[in-house]
Amino acid sequence: MKEKELNLNVEKSEKIRTPFSEFWRKFKKQRLAIVAAGVICLLIILAMIGPYVVPYDSDQPDYENILSKPSLKHLAGTDAFGRDIFSRIIVGTRISLLVGVSSVSVGAIVGTILGLISGYYGGLIDSVIMRFCDVLFAFPGILLAIGIIAILGPGLGNVVIAVAVFSVPIFARIVRSSTLSLKETVYVEATRSIGSKNSRIIFKHIFPGTAASIIVYFTMRIGTSILTAASLSFIGLGAQPPTPEWGAMLSGGRDYLSISPHVTFYPGLAIFITVLAFNLLGDGLRDALDPKIKD
Repeated sequence: MKEKELNLNVEKSEKIRTPFSEFWRKFKKQRLAIVAAGVICLLIILAMIGPYVVPYDSDQPDYENILSKPSLKHLAGTDAFGRDIFSRIIVGTRISLLVGVSSVSVGAIVGTILGLISGYYGGLIDSVIMRFCDVLFAFPGILLAIGIIAILGPGLGNVVIAVAVFSVPIFARIVRSSTLSLKETVYVEATRSIGSKNSRIIFKHIFPGTAASIIVYFTMRIGTSILTAASLSFIGLGAQPPTPEWGAMLSGGRDYLSISPHVTFYPGLAIFITVLAFNLLGDGLRDALDPKIKD
């Protein structure tokens, strides 16, 4: 009886240890990543409902409260036009997250496809794709983005394109590296031997094996993209006034640093917290998804 009960317990434990449960078992030990995930969830909620719950109209000037310091009436003070900074930061959450997620999504999709094709087929195709990536790698990311926007013109839409372009080669490299090792595995060779099409092998058998690396880097890349978009807006190439984008708010307040530092402090704090949260979450996901890390 004891042996039967032991066998039943072993079978139950094997059924419970699904890939998701194994991931969650590791991830919940990453306390900083859990906190970061909570912050990101809060930011997403603010992005969805923020414009409807802010205490003031983010674009409405109030010339009687120009450069007011933080108070109960204006929690983060007001800017040079008397606009409530707290309301503008909340509304700007949607813009910053949308730019960050959309630009990385485009870069990840294009880069993943190129990486899969390059790693699987090799030869001339691999050389052409990798040389294209090397050309993009030759430029620092922010300079490449500035060059693209100089051609396309300023605006949030062009910022998304610029950030997406310099995200492509990184995803392509990561996916190519995983594909090179996965295409030599036994199950891929077996699938190829029974006559499966290359497209089926790539997207059904190889792509899932690269998903963990993509998810980790995707998460961390969002923070970098938000910071890059804010930098472009700061120098006047991204969001244009009076759009309540965090980088544009920093740019608008730099002339008042000596008399009203709160105008730049709070948008800068929003950027810092958001970027840090995505980076910490990415670190936690990496530790939870990497099978080489044992605990």
